[in-house]
Amino acid sequence: MRRDHDDRLCRLWEEHRRAPFPARCRGVDFEGVDLVMLDADVAGLVHRELDVGLDDEGVAILWAYIANLDKVLPLIGDAYGTTYYRKLRTLAGVAAARRMHGAI
Repeated sequence: MRRDHDDRLCRLWEEHRRAPFPARCRGVDFEGVDLVMLDADVAGLVHRELDVGLDDEGVAILWAYIANLDKVLPLIGDAYGTTYYRKLRTLAGVAAARRMHGAI
């Protein structure tokens, strides 16, 4: 199960890295959540998870970003932007879930 999970995370990460950032999301802020920063922060944590792994604090921060993604997703209003951030939400969820397998 862990190997399939790792492969999925790597695949989602590569898809995210290749996807162009949605132009209509630049400079957009919903309820104090800047979409550019949210993307960069989530990507940084996912990259760290893949590179060296996240500690408990990193996982907690990632879950906070997931909550922000859940808050802003319905507000984006742009089809490509919504798809981009929905995929980012999936990527973040898979990265965070890697840390839950040991606790279950």
